[in-house]
Amino acid sequence: MDLRKLKSLLELMDQHSLSEMDVEEDGIHVKLRKLSANAPVIAHTQSVPPIQAVPQQMVTSATVSPAAVQQENPPQKPREDRSVQIKSPMVGTFYRSAKPDVPAFVEVGKRVEPETVVCILEAMKVMNEIKAECTGTVAEFLVQNGEAVEFGQPMIRVTPA
Repeated sequence: MDLRKLKSLLELMDQHSLSEMDVEEDGIHVKLRKLSANAPVIAHTQSVPPIQAVPQQMVTSATVSPAAVQQENPPQKPREDRSVQIKSPMVGTFYRSAKPDVPAFVEVGKRVEPETVVCILEAMKVMNEIKAECTGTVAEFLVQNGEAVEFGQPMIRVTPA
């Protein structure tokens, strides 16, 4: 099942106020269930565990092929023991600012608080603000602006305060 098909299923659920949908296509079984108004859950029964999205965020990782799930993440550079990584809560495209012509949300050396917006992840044409969820100073960006990120991939390294 491709990303367009999954997106159309999610839109169909929203349009018709459906709370649950079960679809099987080409041997792939996908179950969509909304726990609350804006929190879809996507369960893929072919080696991908259920994923619960944070409200106002769309999850696309159910479209990952079993072969892609088995691939390892590229090795990361050794980090300080004290550093905290802000990881991607979804599959999407990483952006440092809301628009190309505006300054980035944060820069290296800037202090962040748990509610500080540090980037945007675009998933299925929805822009999702990602907050630091920690206190400290931005030490390094681990992905480039406009780069695709995977669920759980480290995006920003923060040195705790």
